[in-house]
Amino acid sequence: MMNRTTLATLFLAAFVALRIAPARAVTASAAPRLHTTAASAGGLDDSLLGRSGKLRVRFLPTTQAKALERALGGIRAATSATGTRTGVASLQVISMVPFTSKIAGRMGMYRMGYWPGERRGARSPGYDNPLGFIEVTPVNQNLQLSEHFVLRDFVTKDQARVWPKYVVLREALIDKLELVIDELHLMGHRVHHLQVMSGFRHPFYNQQGVGKGGRARESRHQYGDASDVFVDDDGDGRMDDLDGDGRITTRDTDVLILAVERVEQAHPELTGGMGRYHATHEHGPFVHVDVRGTPTRWGGA
Repeated sequence: MMNRTTLATLFLAAFVALRIAPARAVTASAAPRLHTTAASAGGLDDSLLGRSGKLRVRFLPTTQAKALERALGGIRAATSATGTRTGVASLQVISMVPFTSKIAGRMGMYRMGYWPGERRGARSPGYDNPLGFIEVTPVNQNLQLSEHFVLRDFVTKDQARVWPKYVVLREALIDKLELVIDELHLMGHRVHHLQVMSGFRHPFYNQQGVGKGGRARESRHQYGDASDVFVDDDGDGRMDDLDGDGRITTRDTDVLILAVERVEQAHPELTGGMGRYHATHEHGPFVHVDVRGTPTRWGGA
């Protein structure tokens, strides 16, 4: 039977497997908090599951994914043998399809276009081409990524009949959104559904909205670390009345913006851009949230 020392050793192996991935795949914002002693082996939940403790997947290049899966296999065996309860034992590892698999702007029949860095070079490391893609199929589209989010939440909203689809997505973004939900709870708003209006946008789709007052040519949505969100617990497809005035206005976004600000204050490693957007005839007010690494604000956010 494996003891706590063995369990801690296995966790260290999982940590190393994760940390050897390239920086663009696993950044400091997604890095686990390390527990290496036998006495702390029971603290595995405070590790690979993000700052929120609610992540259920990790996305990695194939080699690193296999290494982490081997380490997690040992943790699962130890958990089964000792009866230790840990969320890490149920963590899923997703192997990414390499970026080089995209040919002539497509992944198979799925049209994605070209990232800015492919044609004129990335303006900074944060705008490098993605390392790879997560394949989305009719079978795995409802994969639980965290407590409140599934894979299809972040899929580009086009080519409805084309499968498989592909997504670029960072765990740090999911983690931040979970922390925002937690913060809203602390603020007295019992939120159960934070709607992702727009998650990943591949360049072909993003380009269709580029222009004055529209999408940025180098939108962070193309890099898997941005989302446009609003609270929609009543399921009507629009922002809920968070400020309690009986109306849906941009003042409701103030509550969401405050929650994001508080998350960034508590977790500066998750700092990013935030923008406020007003309602139109097509949608209600919403807030852009990302984890680009630098604080950026627009739209009165």
